[in-house]
Amino acid sequence: MDRTQIDVTGAAACMVVGQLRYGELLLGTGTPYRWRKLTGWEELPELDSGNVPRPAAHGAFLGRLLSQTRTVALDEVIVRASADELGGVVERLNAGTALVEDELPLLVHIDERGPLLVWARAVRRNVPVELGYAVGTVTEATIEFEATDPRRYAPAVQSVETGLPEPCLPWHADYGDGPRGVPASTGDLIAYNFGRAPTHPVIELHGPVDTPRLTNETTGAVLEYDLILDPGERLVVDTFAGTATLADGESLLHAASVASWPEQAFTLAAGDNSLTFRAAPEAPADPRAAAVLRWRSAHW
Repeated sequence: MDRTQIDVTGAAACMVVGQLRYGELLLGTGTPYRWRKLTGWEELPELDSGNVPRPAAHGAFLGRLLSQTRTVALDEVIVRASADELGGVVERLNAGTALVEDELPLLVHIDERGPLLVWARAVRRNVPVELGYAVGTVTEATIEFEATDPRRYAPAVQSVETGLPEPCLPWHADYGDGPRGVPASTGDLIAYNFGRAPTHPVIELHGPVDTPRLTNETTGAVLEYDLILDPGERLVVDTFAGTATLADGESLLHAASVASWPEQAFTLAAGDNSLTFRAAPEAPADPRAAAVLRWRSAHW
């Protein structure tokens, strides 16, 4: 599933400080579901360390740090309604946190920075039925979410695109104040990740193009495919899912060249990323060829 195609900006824009939105369920300020404690959101997720102890010296050889899943919990949740409406309010909470197969967008807005997004599933819900239940009050309820991707994302999707590098078009003959010509595509682009975590873009390579190659000069990562895309054909590379498919669903992972990195290793680093789109040197640069990137800025 291409998550960059799912628009959550409208839902994010309607939220206020102190609210969470899980799928269609809104929790927090202005709702019957108030919470006093949020854990797992501003914390770093648990880490798997690749450090290896030195066999004959102090310390360890430095290894990679890989994040585990992120668990986000609402504790000390208070549910309030009139006594004759509490059942319906609790049922809406139960329906909104039912077990699902696929992760849903979880938006959290806790301060002036605005909401951030993870993809999660509700994995625990506890609604105590105690003395106050009879008069329309539940206290000490708990809701827990688990996000297999621990990164927190900006709700807005960013995008850039470029064509193949081609010669400049001729300058206009009028050297007065009129147009001086149209600059041709350079095949270069800048993608900015406003977060501090690497983010996985979705990449579309549009034909006609022979041996399309996209390089992130900032990280050194390369995606290159030994194929010819005809006019109108589009190869979609989802670097998070690790897929490369045509519009009809045909996988072209087998077409990756020996120079190509694994799709899941192609990320946008924090800050500026300089990228280049190229094709086979002997192939003419068709102006219809293009590389399009979509991504969300990612935060730890």
